[in-house]
Amino acid sequence: MKKTIQRSAIALAAIALIVACATVPITGRRQLNLANESQLMAMGVTEYGKFLNENPPMPDNDPRVQQTRKVGQRIAEAATRFLNENSMSSRVAGFEWQFNVVNDNTVNAWCMPGGKVVVYTGILPVTQDEVGLAVVMGHEVSHAIARHGNERMSQGLALQFGGVALEVLTGENPGVARDLFLQVYGVGGALGMLSYSRKHETEADKLGLVFMAMAGYDPREAPKFWERMSQGGGQAPPEILSTHPSDQTRMRDLEAFMPEALKYYKPGS
Repeated sequence: MKKTIQRSAIALAAIALIVACATVPITGRRQLNLANESQLMAMGVTEYGKFLNENPPMPDNDPRVQQTRKVGQRIAEAATRFLNENSMSSRVAGFEWQFNVVNDNTVNAWCMPGGKVVVYTGILPVTQDEVGLAVVMGHEVSHAIARHGNERMSQGLALQFGGVALEVLTGENPGVARDLFLQVYGVGGALGMLSYSRKHETEADKLGLVFMAMAGYDPREAPKFWERMSQGGGQAPPEILSTHPSDQTRMRDLEAFMPEALKYYKPGS
């Protein structure tokens, strides 16, 4: 038994080492994703269906839905093209992009593993137009491609459940596994992006700038969108207590990365 446990520990350490060698596109940050991505995608399909059953999406002929799907597809195609050109196509292997809008005043949008996206009508007055919506879609698509949810799940499994595998937790306590999944991806919360760390938020900003630029949207509009977001009411918590970068930090980071993003921008593309 002792030898079996030792062999299992060695095998897990080897897997962790291999996964840790993975790098996030564009930023090159090394990351540790211990949750099974295929399982997360399967959970995404299930939970996306449940969410839409409980929150019926707006009809296909609604102009807001049509614009969301137009922008979403352009961003997804640009991101896929970037990954293909940089030998990272495995990041979207098995993705089946879906874009839906729900009639809800919450200022929110999220993307589950596998490319399952929901936009709430409450965020549309902040996006204002197609380019503003591209900022949101680029940001959410980037979270999925960067596998930030996997990192958060891995952290949750380690901190809350002693490092138990997601498969084990799902088998032994599926309700707890589901709650953790929904918490990580911000489903039903006020602004799903709050589920992610400041590091992930900043990284999604950078990837999102590149993807929206490649899709033909001016990335210089992104700081304007986040400025509008910061004026949405209520006093923001101190940055050290928030999962979001402070408004000033976000604007500074966006402007610092803008020259790189503009290399990918071709108006009218």
